[in-house]
Amino acid sequence: MRILLLGGYGLIGSAVLARLLAAGHAVTGLGRDIAAAQRRWPEASWIAHDIGALREPAAWYPVIAGCDAVVNCAGVLQDGPRDDVRAVQDTAMRALFRACAETGIRRVVQVSAVGAAPDARTVFMRSKHAADAALSQLDLDWTILRPGLVLAPTAYGGTALLRALASVPLVVPVVGGAGPIQTVHVDDVAEAVHLAVEGRVTPRAAYDLVEDEAHDLAVVVAAFRAWLGHAPAPLVAVPRWLVRPVVALCDGLGRLGWRSPLRSTALVQVTEGVTGDPGPWRRAGGPPPTGLRASLRRLPATVQERWFGRLWLLKPIVIGGLSLFWLASGLVGLMRFDAAAAVLTERGLGSGGAQAAVAAGILLDLVLGCAIVVRRLMPRAALAMVGGTLAYGAAGTWLAPDLWADPLGPYVKMLPAALLALVALALAAER
Repeated sequence: MRILLLGGYGLIGSAVLARLLAAGHAVTGLGRDIAAAQRRWPEASWIAHDIGALREPAAWYPVIAGCDAVVNCAGVLQDGPRDDVRAVQDTAMRALFRACAETGIRRVVQVSAVGAAPDARTVFMRSKHAADAALSQLDLDWTILRPGLVLAPTAYGGTALLRALASVPLVVPVVGGAGPIQTVHVDDVAEAVHLAVEGRVTPRAAYDLVEDEAHDLAVVVAAFRAWLGHAPAPLVAVPRWLVRPVVALCDGLGRLGWRSPLRSTALVQVTEGVTGDPGPWRRAGGPPPTGLRASLRRLPATVQERWFGRLWLLKPIVIGGLSLFWLASGLVGLMRFDAAAAVLTERGLGSGGAQAAVAAGILLDLVLGCAIVVRRLMPRAALAMVGGTLAYGAAGTWLAPDLWADPLGPYVKMLPAALLALVALALAAER
């Protein structure tokens, strides 16, 4: 079969892609940023398109042409500069499903989420339900799959947060009052999609993909901590009133492009719990999803995982620290403009040239200090910080080499700043 797979490089989509390719299907992946996916899975075809912009059935016609089935694994947790939850999860999906009905593509698999409901507290869940409801009204061989908390080797979103919480030194922090959680291994979700696409489970039905047992969040985080090989630590229940300022900050950073799993949508979901009914899936002939501990046994627990957990915690500190360092450097230069220019004039540079050089340095410091906190600009800002530091060091060595021996070390302090920018550059990728 030729299958169109939306979100084919995401947490669930990448596992679905691998399973469908292994089953011998021809897969075309659709997403906004496909360059890395093309390199990873050259055996699949790829279409670059913003799913949220495909808001009418006619816009989907050229995309779905020649396909035998459609699988939707695309999703957006919360609105952001490039993300529109309703557009991606509701409007575009309604248009896609109608386009399938109008062009004769009967088999559609929609990956939704447990808890999707018309009266859900989050736009994420309400939009998922709206798409599910629209699909269920069409005369198609549709299947709706609703995974619980997905455990995967890919560290992204909630899976990244679990690794990070489990890696906190000395204590195990969890949100107080969190609801029960049922997990599912990502390969179980991929297999469910595979069975649904091939018509090997009863169609025109919605299935929750969750393990039988529900766990407290503390149990899940403790299981991840043991899986990582960290020593047991005391549980600390962080009250929600203390978590909310952090969530508000992460919501604000979301406007700068950062897709933190600590945003308000995630807090609501954690509070309400992640639970479903595995019975219908089992009765339809689907294999039972793997439980929490068995799922962790199927995941690699290597030094790379331990590195990731600790570095994920340090990433905002690294980027925030760089921003503060460069902004402070620029502001200090601005407040001590004459003194900074005098350092250069005392070494033979003309007054106009000295003032121009100091002004250029201040402007560079302030621009890079602001740019590093914008997600889209962060990699280039980090690279510019390294280049700017090297240029500053080279120019300073030429104009004022004696400052290398200054007891306050204005040149020596450049080195850790450049190294920290290199660390930020290494941490730039999100998935």
